[in-house]
Amino acid sequence: MERLKILVVDDEARMRKLVKDFLTKNNYEVLEAEDGSKALDIFYGHKDIALIILDIMMPEMDGWEVCREVRQYSKVPIIMLTAKSDERDELQGFQLGVDEYISKPFSPKILVARVEAILRRTNQLGKDENIEAGGIVINKAAHSVTIDNKPLDLSYKEFELLSYFVENKGIALSREKILNNVWNYDYFGDARTIDTHVKKLRSKMGEKGDLIKTIWGMGYKFEPEV
Repeated sequence: MERLKILVVDDEARMRKLVKDFLTKNNYEVLEAEDGSKALDIFYGHKDIALIILDIMMPEMDGWEVCREVRQYSKVPIIMLTAKSDERDELQGFQLGVDEYISKPFSPKILVARVEAILRRTNQLGKDENIEAGGIVINKAAHSVTIDNKPLDLSYKEFELLSYFVENKGIALSREKILNNVWNYDYFGDARTIDTHVKKLRSKMGEKGDLIKTIWGMGYKFEPEV
C-alpha cells in the first residue's frame, strides 16, 4: 500500500526530526516545512497530503494563519502543536477546524497513536479493513463486532463508543473528548451519559469489558492485552 503523506510544520529542526523519525518508522512519508509560508507552498504543491502536524508559534506566518488558509480549500486533518496549554488557544483551534490539539512536550508514541486514530476516523487508514485489538474485531462498514469470533449485539451508540475506544487504544480519553467525538455535543452536565453507556458496554463485552479502564476523575482508556 502506498505510504500516506504527512506534512510536519515547525520552526525547530530538532522537533521536526523527532516527529519525522517516529512517523517514518510507522511507514508514513513525511514532508517538512520550517515556517508557515513554506508549509503552504508544499500544501499547494501536493494534492495528496493526508494530514498536517502544525506548530502554532512560528515567525512570519504562525500556525493560525496557515490553518485558516488551508481550511479555505481543504478539510485535510490538522493536529496543532503548542508550547503552552491555554484553553483559549484550544477553543480557537477547534473553531478553525483543528482535529486535535497537543501541548509540548509530548510523547512521540502518543502523537503517532493520535495520527493513526484521526486517519482511521477520516477513513484514510484501512478503508476496507477491520479494526482489531485484544480479540475484538470491528467492521465499521458492516456495523458489526465480534469478540473471540463470537458476534456482539450492540446499540448504535455502544458500537460508536467501542469503535472510538479501539481506534484510540492506549490513549487516556476524557469524558469531554468522548462526548464531543461520539455524541457531538458539549459535555456540560452530561458526563453521566458516558458512564451509563460504558457500564452497559462492559457488561455486554463480558471479560473483555475489563479492557476499558476507568481513569478516576478524568474518563477512560482502552488497554488491549499484549
